[in-house]
Amino acid sequence: MRSPALRHVLTHLITPLLMCIGMGLAYMGAFVTPEPHHLPVAVVGTAPQAKVFAQTVKDTAGDKLDVRTVATRADAVGLLKSRDVTGAYVPSGKAPELLVASAASDMGATAVEKVFTPVAAKQGVPLKVTDVAQPVADDPTGQGLFFLLIALSIGSYASVAALGAAGAGLAMRARALLALGVSAVVSGIGALLAGPVFHLAHHDLTAVWGMAWLYSAGILFIGVGLHTFLKRWTTLTMMVLFVMLNFTSSGGLFRPELQNGFFGTLHAFWNGAGFVEGVRSLLYFGDDGLSRNVWTLVFWLAAGLVVTGIAALYERPRKARHAAGHPGTATETAATPALTPTERETERAEEEAAEEEAEETVGV
Repeated sequence: MRSPALRHVLTHLITPLLMCIGMGLAYMGAFVTPEPHHLPVAVVGTAPQAKVFAQTVKDTAGDKLDVRTVATRADAVGLLKSRDVTGAYVPSGKAPELLVASAASDMGATAVEKVFTPVAAKQGVPLKVTDVAQPVADDPTGQGLFFLLIALSIGSYASVAALGAAGAGLAMRARALLALGVSAVVSGIGALLAGPVFHLAHHDLTAVWGMAWLYSAGILFIGVGLHTFLKRWTTLTMMVLFVMLNFTSSGGLFRPELQNGFFGTLHAFWNGAGFVEGVRSLLYFGDDGLSRNVWTLVFWLAAGLVVTGIAALYERPRKARHAAGHPGTATETAATPALTPTERETERAEEEAAEEEAEETVGV
């Protein structure tokens, strides 16, 4: 290609085009055709008729449902509040009842209602639906936490561009401290959105802020560390890790039982799922499963600190060589010959690359 300017533009178009492909595959693969995959449900009753009914439901649904029987309605409510089942059916010839917990997943509650409504209809009786764990009135679908996750993610990974590109001249220790400060600000904004602004969290707002800080700090430290090695490709990598794979596996819209095995598997350990499920546990399910989700966020933060530490060790000899070749004090500068045209061009190119990277990331 003869034109350097055209080659430069085409090179920079690679990132948004790859993002287009990745976002299409991730979002459409995760959200377009939600179907139950081993969706856990329960049938209440110990009589032979209840067991036969449960087996009939299982045989009819195949791999779409995992059906168990429980002795009492209270046992079924307990399983719903521990999120071990998505719905529980209480058979009755006169008033069958379906128990759901929409705070765990509004889409999951809808899915089990679609399964058991025809069953009641065959008996010629209406199905009573009881929600044992409803989200707050300010977040009727329970999806507000997913959009809070998006806000925290964008604030975190977009800040990586400024810290990595514009702050490339700073020592890694300074960038790490800035990452710490930015994560506090981002999580503070998240707490304001979740509390006073949109009233998603009616209690335990401090704990919500703490989980938001763990989540944001993990992303920032991973990004700052990776920038040392990936440079302008950091943007694409962060989008893959914390948008394409993260939002789709978080469980904010669809629980893993309504997704294919890939996204369901990621849900078990990805940081977005740790945040969303952790806040759900805190706000709606009496802290059930909270510690495991917090440890997930701690693990991602620890991974970020490790990556940042490796990057600092990698940069140290390079910074030393750069300092030796470009003395920084006023006295030394006066005694040092002016930069050659080649050196000036190199520095100008590095500055332009940093500005382009920051603009590209913010634009995305």
